[in-house]
Amino acid sequence: MSYQGSWVRRGEWLEMTPGKALTGQADREEAAGRWLLDTVGMPEKLYRKLRQEQGIRWRGDRLSLVLFPYREYGIEPRWHELDVLYEDEFCLVVNKPAGMSVHPADPASREITLNHAVAAYYETAGIRAAVRHIHRLDKDTTGPVLYAKNEYAQLKLDEAMRKKEIVRIYAAIVQGRVGDDLKTIDLPIGKDRHHSGRRRVSLTGQPAITHIISSEIYPSTSLLHVSLETGRTHQIRVHLSHMGHPLLGDTMYGGRAIRLGRQALHGERLHFSHPFTGEELEIHAPWPEDLTALRRQFAHE
Repeated sequence: MSYQGSWVRRGEWLEMTPGKALTGQADREEAAGRWLLDTVGMPEKLYRKLRQEQGIRWRGDRLSLVLFPYREYGIEPRWHELDVLYEDEFCLVVNKPAGMSVHPADPASREITLNHAVAAYYETAGIRAAVRHIHRLDKDTTGPVLYAKNEYAQLKLDEAMRKKEIVRIYAAIVQGRVGDDLKTIDLPIGKDRHHSGRRRVSLTGQPAITHIISSEIYPSTSLLHVSLETGRTHQIRVHLSHMGHPLLGDTMYGGRAIRLGRQALHGERLHFSHPFTGEELEIHAPWPEDLTALRRQFAHE
């Protein structure tokens, strides 16, 4: 469910013209509620909140909703250059660089995270929205990170994540020549009791499924294009290491150290339905220069 018609933002309000299907009803308030829930697909939690706070109103034939209320960022703005891949009133997709965490592990740390940088971007652009990331990437993994710019988008995108409707495609350069028979890795992942920061394949762990979509085989390495059905911590790194093909540079999981200085993993594509319009969006994140050079090196060795 989504809204296919035209709309315009006016400050905190989103304004629509639903047409005679609603304006001709005897009880427009009740008709608007059914339409918002059943046709537009507004989350019921948000609908109840807007009704309670008088955030739904008619002006002539136009229906307006408070979908863009001013909110605190929730994190201190700290400037860092951002590579914005996509942005509209509901969503922001940022290409995360290597060596940057998505959010602070320690609130007292002065490390600049992606969330700090997004808050600074919002501040500079005059956007008053809470910084809400929908998914995460490991500190040394590059690629797109999706943010919701309002509560409507957050509720819809969180639901899409739970339903596994947000597709993330990664590129991984691994050790060894991966056989054509390795298509899906379905092995549970749990914490490694001998190392607090590590994960491992464990029968008592959480279900974890990784799909290998395609591959390019080089003399001593392989480039894999991988999608996640689940999103466990270090999932790609743990699964491929367990199968005997650790990521290059991933010394934590048995990969050999390389000049890259990190694991050879990049989020290439992010595919999701727009939380309001339902438009299918596919966001491509360009490869970082260091990973491009590494690929070239092994492809021509």
